[in-house]
Amino acid sequence: MKLAVLSDIHGNSYALKEVLRAAEIEGVEELIILGDFTGYYYHTHQVLDLLSDWRCTSIKGNHDEMLEGIFKGSVGADTIRLKYGSGHKFALQDLSPAQLNFLFELPDKLSYTVDGIRLSLNHGSPWDKGLYIYPNADSEVMKKCDDPEYDFVLIGHSHYPFIHKNQYSTLVNPGSVGQSRLEGGYANWAVIDTKIKSVELKETKYNISELISEIAINDPDIPYLREILLRRSEKKV
Repeated sequence: MKLAVLSDIHGNSYALKEVLRAAEIEGVEELIILGDFTGYYYHTHQVLDLLSDWRCTSIKGNHDEMLEGIFKGSVGADTIRLKYGSGHKFALQDLSPAQLNFLFELPDKLSYTVDGIRLSLNHGSPWDKGLYIYPNADSEVMKKCDDPEYDFVLIGHSHYPFIHKNQYSTLVNPGSVGQSRLEGGYANWAVIDTKIKSVELKETKYNISELISEIAINDPDIPYLREILLRRSEKKV
């Protein structure tokens, strides 16, 4: 079976739509989603609608947690908007009660076995969901992610994709579907083939023009939201 590992979609339905199209061509049968369905961009409701056609196993990200905090009044909506844009506001406006409950009730982490392949699902690190692990992380951090109980330890949160083979397990960060930190206009994800116990990083191009226009209307005072979508990869310059 082929599993697509997605993380950090961040309300970017334009990117997700192209990733799901590519996943279908790839022969993917199930999605593993490592959180952050929402935040930054504006179409969390469309993200959930698109995913409803797929078999998904999912956990909660820090932006999904922020959404719950805004909903319950424990987090200031204005503070969040100034840092991350209006994605949370649009999600609260557009999501149904059932969709909100789905996000709020997701587990923070999960152990999952498919075809005998053991997966550890985490948003940040396995011991701290708020910790960012980058491809150039210290070797001791990478080793701390090693776990003999799992074949693959999956993490998201940093938006940078990488694969690191430890002694017992393989650490995989698929990168971000909705806001790649490598190059704008590309969605990052990964595919695990349970039959041959392999993992491959994927990169899918999508059109950013409509999203750029929406940012100009909704968050013109937060230039980062636009600039990150226009980032050029150092490898391709």
